[in-house]
Amino acid sequence: MTARPALEIAVTSPAGARTARENGADRVELCTALELGGLTPSAALVEAVAGEGLPVQVLVRCRPGDFVHDAEEIALMAAEVRSVLASGASGVVIGALTADGALDIAAVARLAEAARASGRPVDITLHRAVDQSNDPVATAALLPSLGIARVLTSGGAPAAADGLETIAAMAAAAPGVQVMAGGGVRPADIPALTAAGAAAVHLSAKTRALPRRGGGWVPLGAGGASAEQDTHFVTDPEVVAEARRAMAG
Repeated sequence: MTARPALEIAVTSPAGARTARENGADRVELCTALELGGLTPSAALVEAVAGEGLPVQVLVRCRPGDFVHDAEEIALMAAEVRSVLASGASGVVIGALTADGALDIAAVARLAEAARASGRPVDITLHRAVDQSNDPVATAALLPSLGIARVLTSGGAPAAADGLETIAAMAAAAPGVQVMAGGGVRPADIPALTAAGAAAVHLSAKTRALPRRGGGWVPLGAGGASAEQDTHFVTDPEVVAEARRAMAG
């Protein structure tokens, strides 16, 4: 009997993990700075989210921008892998590319080895660096040799719903690897994604929280701040519940 597809929700807080659990998610991916594509969370945040009762996959990404990392960044992320696992993560979400767009096998192997050094079973996921690689299908086919059992992908498209053919090809090229569709996913997209071969679906289910401050507004930071600096993303329970229903449908 084929296992039902898993629902993973990207969260940034214990409250988000609680919302995901209460509305039917199977696991969460934890990061900070969703607006930057996600960055490594603190050890304290990992510990707090792990206490909410769902398996926690932690994104390990030391900076925004591209996925080409130098030796210093790889060493830092290896240390982050060890830190988040020691803080209660069930798994890590990692990745790196070479400057010519291939999977950086040496870097990924080092990060995976740091995860396995925890001495307990650890889920290892290749993140969406795969979608910026020259050939997502060929990249997926490399993963079993690296001991990586899951890949998060939009099929190389801006949104997963536009990458169905590549998602299907990745699933065929990497038997034993859980192909998890993610990237701009809406609940309405889920039936087509699972029909294409996605064994899991990932979405942020995010909405903006209302500001909680009074007084005047002053721009902060160097990034062309707007009034959105006073808001942050939270997990929308209705979107999680709708996604769960779509998975069951």
